[in-house]
Amino acid sequence: MGALDHLSDLFDCSFGSSDKLKKKKQLQTVEIKVKIDCEGCERKVRRSVEGMKGVQSVDIEPKQHKLTVVGYVDPQKVVQRVIHRTGKKAELWPYVPYDVVDHPYAPGVYDKKAPPGYVRNTYEDPQITQLTRASSTEVRYTTAFSDENPTACAIM
Repeated sequence: MGALDHLSDLFDCSFGSSDKLKKKKQLQTVEIKVKIDCEGCERKVRRSVEGMKGVQSVDIEPKQHKLTVVGYVDPQKVVQRVIHRTGKKAELWPYVPYDVVDHPYAPGVYDKKAPPGYVRNTYEDPQITQLTRASSTEVRYTTAFSDENPTACAIM
């Protein structure tokens, strides 16, 4: 620590707030599932988050009931703000593309309410994650009839 740093600490006028080391929020994309029925609902949801500090952009997809907020924000605070301002049930976006999941039709993963091409995110719930793993018998039967297996059964 140099002499100038020491002097600047002595004559600091911030009155004890040591926020120099405080972490700044990262720019992130927050996706929220909220029911949007009409243009009025869409406008209400948009206005609820547009005035938040740190929000850069707001995008709404009414057919998927999806709100996307980009900015320097905390995801839980955005969800709480939407719930408080609109009175609607809101949660973080629980879906991922079905290409990402190993077994998209396993119980607990497949969701009828999900938008087309999406299934539930299994990486956050440890109980569902165990259901989506293939057992050794499943792997054995699927690889027995696989084209990549040179010793596969050739019954056609």
